[in-house]
Amino acid sequence: MSAKTATRAHSPTRHLPSLKIPHLGDFHVPPRVVVITALAVPVGAAAALVAAGLLKLIALITNVCFHGRFSFGSAVPADTPHRWLVLVMPVVGGLVIGLMARYGSEKIRGHGMPEAIESILVGGSRVQPRVAVLKPASAAISIGTGGPFGAEGPIIMTGGAVGSLLAQFLRVTTDERKALLVAGSAAGMAATFNAPLASILLAVELLLFEWRPRSYLPVAVAAVTATLVRGPILGTDPLFGGAHVPAHIAMPAYGLCLVAGAAAGLLAVGATALVYFSEDAFSRLRIHWMWWPAIGGAVIGLGGLVEPRALGVGYDVIGALLTGHATTGLIIGILVVKTLIWGLSLGSGTSGGVLAPMFMVGGALGAAEALVFPHVSPGFWALVSLAGVLGGVMRSPLTGIVFCLELTHEVNALIPMVITASSAYLLSVVLLKRSVLTEKLARRGLHLTREYSVDPLEVHLVRQLETPAGVTLDAGRTAGEVTALLRAAHDAGDPDGLLAQRLYPVLGPDGDLAGVVTRGQLIHADPADPTPLRELARPAVVGHPDETLRALANRMARHEVTRLLVVSREERPRVEGIISLRHLLTARRIDLHEEHHAERVLRLRTRRVPATATT
Repeated sequence: MSAKTATRAHSPTRHLPSLKIPHLGDFHVPPRVVVITALAVPVGAAAALVAAGLLKLIALITNVCFHGRFSFGSAVPADTPHRWLVLVMPVVGGLVIGLMARYGSEKIRGHGMPEAIESILVGGSRVQPRVAVLKPASAAISIGTGGPFGAEGPIIMTGGAVGSLLAQFLRVTTDERKALLVAGSAAGMAATFNAPLASILLAVELLLFEWRPRSYLPVAVAAVTATLVRGPILGTDPLFGGAHVPAHIAMPAYGLCLVAGAAAGLLAVGATALVYFSEDAFSRLRIHWMWWPAIGGAVIGLGGLVEPRALGVGYDVIGALLTGHATTGLIIGILVVKTLIWGLSLGSGTSGGVLAPMFMVGGALGAAEALVFPHVSPGFWALVSLAGVLGGVMRSPLTGIVFCLELTHEVNALIPMVITASSAYLLSVVLLKRSVLTEKLARRGLHLTREYSVDPLEVHLVRQLETPAGVTLDAGRTAGEVTALLRAAHDAGDPDGLLAQRLYPVLGPDGDLAGVVTRGQLIHADPADPTPLRELARPAVVGHPDETLRALANRMARHEVTRLLVVSREERPRVEGIISLRHLLTARRIDLHEEHHAERVLRLRTRRVPATATT
């Protein structure tokens, strides 16, 4: 399966000849996949350690900044005994991040996901070593000083940097380097949230732009490895347990899930618009962007004075929302304050992720709905709304659903979450051109679409569309003789169709293929040229009737030709036809017809009543 995906602007590189690889069912699996998959094991382990280190670093900075103690234990800014720190520390953190971005690397700005995608699309999956150090450090400072962000975006970028740096020390292709980069990203996310399957889905939906063994296997191995390494360090329990969704849910609740999904979709649209409104507003400031995170920090501090629990990652708040222990004041405060300070400050270019804030805001939305919706379980509406907000903000409904399942282990909420996430996704697609993750890429001049479908060139076999090779040339004939023949045909209006063919097979005395010549070579040659065609012919690029058009399209690109011969697979190949770019466009045209042409296949026949004779 291939994605209708973004235009890649890789720098030109020399590619080694393709290996002859075994055919396994519907997939071609190169032996190198085994090597890259094996390399994913240390990548996954390293990414897990980095993720655990980042979480501990966030806790340390929070303790130092808000509680004045050197401790790696869990802490939240809201519990500080000095309320003025809630206003001051986010500004200090913003100043530090601005300095790190200006004098370290500008790539640490942002929430990490677009930067990872950009490095894949236009950077050849290369990440600078300094980014691997500065990105988690800046995120820890941002979140530790009260930033209302998550650690997942930075760890996606940092885990990807681990995989990319390893690959840059090895002699691998760009696609193999991409596989290791994405494997590191998925591993970092799996270790952060104890959610390996959701991390794999996120990698497929957002980073890989393909579904192939060469990319899926390293990602899966890295995610599983990271989850196993995480266990002894951070535990294996669900991150947010306690929603206690019952096995039997009343039917009206399923209908209200549509309402919850619509509300989540509208919230996703509003949050996305808020982020880019903020980014546009900051871009109009007449001060250097280095100072923008400090201004964003001031916004965070002011919001923190209104609702201190909106600061930081807020896992404790998410847990309260999903267990039904949140007060009405906290629900409204999180829904309003967290959304505002997250959206406005993220546009400043500070460092932090989007998932944890969306967990909190989505949970608050559901908790607010639980005040008026029928009771199902303490955290039911918070859980389904969380899935809805993820589906709407990220435009990744499958990832959002599986994420919530792995975070809570609430399998009984599966169907309600599918309804909510899908309806939020639908509303987001209708109202927004791009998601919060891809809008930034579009503003940088990159095109990215996330619609996946089967390549029509993969569907059609050569034998279905090839044109017969009506004209073949004897290798012993001279170039001048054939030139005269073609010119005479041109003057006579080409009654035999000699000029309709642009590629001519050259056959030896025994009928074996000696090469090919083009119409352009011959029509402009000297009629007195005595050169035999066997000397003029160049080696033929060939395909076979049972190959797909995609295989031949790749062959055309590799050999820089627009036509090639179709030959049989016999011991002495027989020329059967010609494939050109026109045939590739025909396959595309068939695909377009199937997509846009509407027709009625079956009709109900109405029985005709015979007219009654009148006298």
